[in-house]
Amino acid sequence: MRRHRTAIFLTLGFLVGICILLYPAFSDYWNSKTQSRAITNYESVLENLKPEDYTAIFEEAYAYNKALYETNFPLTDYPQVPGYYDTLRVTDNDMIGYLKIDRIGVELPIYHGTSDKVLSKGVGHLEGSSLPVGGENTHSVMSAHRGLPSAKLFTDLDRVEKGDTFQIIILDQVLTYQVDFIKVIEPTDISDLPIIEGGDYCTLFTCTPYGINTHRLLVRGVRIETIKEKPVLYVSNEAFRIDPMLVTPAVAAPMLFVLLIHLLVKYREPPKNAQQKKKEEGGAAHGS
Repeated sequence: MRRHRTAIFLTLGFLVGICILLYPAFSDYWNSKTQSRAITNYESVLENLKPEDYTAIFEEAYAYNKALYETNFPLTDYPQVPGYYDTLRVTDNDMIGYLKIDRIGVELPIYHGTSDKVLSKGVGHLEGSSLPVGGENTHSVMSAHRGLPSAKLFTDLDRVEKGDTFQIIILDQVLTYQVDFIKVIEPTDISDLPIIEGGDYCTLFTCTPYGINTHRLLVRGVRIETIKEKPVLYVSNEAFRIDPMLVTPAVAAPMLFVLLIHLLVKYREPPKNAQQKKKEEGGAAHGS
């Protein structure tokens, strides 16, 4: 009875261990698929827009940014400019475009605002900063989580270096930014986020150091000319990339399985000494 109970506990322990090993890889894979689906749906919606629709949407965004710039301090005075959540809204989930960073291999949907709900599924645009449509006197700021077990997001943002580029795809436009400034700041320091007169900037920020999150990492890019044209069809490579997090459980699972079988066999068979003793006792009884 005791051996059966031990076998049950070992089996349950094995299953729990496998689940723990697989959770980060599965969650990252699932979120990558979800992010890819959101971007694909965004592209599908755009196919139904007419050229005049694009023009009207961009003009509205440019007007919003101009009004924001004319406030005393946009990062705090943004409530004076109405219509934030309605501008660039072409889907029913507040997605306004997507961000592509080749250096770290991510393509992430961008949403209005930086609520917990938004940051759990993609990149959030900071209200009070310019909408990410480019132009003179604009500075768009975007944030995403780092180190979540359920999604990659900005986990590898610290690998981005000066001179690297990232792209923001809004409607049918591709805006390319080249990294010119990287800095670690205190969470309450916003001195590097205001609009720079005459400039066209975009700043990405996330928590740092990894797993401690006491500071913020800023990665700023300045607008440059986009060389490549926007692809007609979005095809995600994130869901098909072989990640080390997938390899680790794939290697560990067979090892744990072999260990489980070994322990089950060990506890199911009587010890060798006990078998020998029983045999000797049987022989003695037969002799008498």
